[in-house]
Amino acid sequence: MTATIKSGVVALLLLGSVEAAQASTQGSFGATSTGSVNINASVPARVRISGLTDVDLTNSDPSVDAQVAQNVCVFSNTATRGYRVTATGSGAASAFTLASGVLPVVPYSVQWAGTSGQTTGTALATGAPLTGLISSATNSNCASGPASSASLIVKIGAPDLQVMPATTSFTGTLTLVVAPE
Repeated sequence: MTATIKSGVVALLLLGSVEAAQASTQGSFGATSTGSVNINASVPARVRISGLTDVDLTNSDPSVDAQVAQNVCVFSNTATRGYRVTATGSGAASAFTLASGVLPVVPYSVQWAGTSGQTTGTALATGAPLTGLISSATNSNCASGPASSASLIVKIGAPDLQVMPATTSFTGTLTLVVAPE
């Protein structure tokens, strides 16, 4: 066989295998004609975090730890509804710190609980994912089903509050990244 004939045979074999893979049926010519097609659909793994509110620790009593816990919504569409969360701060090397001009920075801690209504959780380290979490959310913004599915806890210890000058505002940004598992 010449190379051209071999190529033609291979092409016909490939064409035949492509047609065999299709499950659609074609109608015949007549008064009516019926055909059918298979429909396939899928979605990639997705997550969403929502329901976050700014944390306000102003006018905190410096003799006791200041803490704010908030309920948030985390949705995952994986078969297990699994997700992981990674937190970073706006301080140097993504540290969880608050700043006010040239004054020394003030550290804060971050905890995460995989259920809502919690005031304690697992401590997060900057840039280190907390894995193995399961969401109870039934839609991407908790509009139906549970109103929230996790808890975010932010805390400044009393010793750190005591080094802050009175009436001076310290600010920072906490970034939370959720990913499907």
